[in-house]
Amino acid sequence: MSRPIVLQGVGRLGSAILEGWLKTGAVDPADLIILTPSEKPAAEMARALGARINPPLEALKDACAFVIGVKPAKWFEASRPILPHLAQDAVVVSVMAGVKGETISAGFDHRSVVRIMPTTGVAQAQGVATIWAADAAARAVGEALFAPIAETVHLDDEAAMHAATAVSGCGPAYYFAFTRALAQAGVEEGLTPEAAVRLARATLRSAAAGVEGTEALDALIDRVASPGGVTQAGLVALNADGALDRAVESAVQAAVAKSTELSG
Repeated sequence: MSRPIVLQGVGRLGSAILEGWLKTGAVDPADLIILTPSEKPAAEMARALGARINPPLEALKDACAFVIGVKPAKWFEASRPILPHLAQDAVVVSVMAGVKGETISAGFDHRSVVRIMPTTGVAQAQGVATIWAADAAARAVGEALFAPIAETVHLDDEAAMHAATAVSGCGPAYYFAFTRALAQAGVEEGLTPEAAVRLARATLRSAAAGVEGTEALDALIDRVASPGGVTQAGLVALNADGALDRAVESAVQAAVAKSTELSG
């Protein structure tokens, strides 16, 4: 057995990470220690495969990484009792929005920290994960844990994590909200609710498949929107007087502001 990975917190994001690890084998369940105050389906699935759930804290002494997946407002209260049981070379992996690396490091006696902002698509091994760390060793730990379940994007400046969170971490909800609005608009134009939702959801999946690769986004739009055609008419209405651009910019600005506020 290699050195264990400790995951604290199996909420929505923690569960998604755990599901991705189990799906891909990125982390051997026998090397997983999961800390959770309540039963969670993902944790129970991991237990059945050999993971340890809430063992005596002495079991953490050999861990090479401690992944904090609790709510940002509760991290210090929840994680501080773990500190005496971690090896000095254990890397602290934070998937919390808004909490600075230096704050986390100070709370863990200046251990190395890597901050990661993943999307919940990691559950299907199709996520995105933004990675920042002050040192290469911690960055390598983050890459090893998340590259199997996400496309990883490394940042040189921790301050850019606010923008990365607003674009990528929050982005799936923006797309889902747009998909819901698209379905509702279809109902207004005569589709049944069932047909509208199926079409909108399938269209989102189709668009996601089409964006794979490096083709420019403008080229992808042009592939669907012929000049003077139906799609072009819809795009013109969608961004009349820059309405779409302004709405998206406002959403990202609001998310950046909230992330900055949480960082204190």
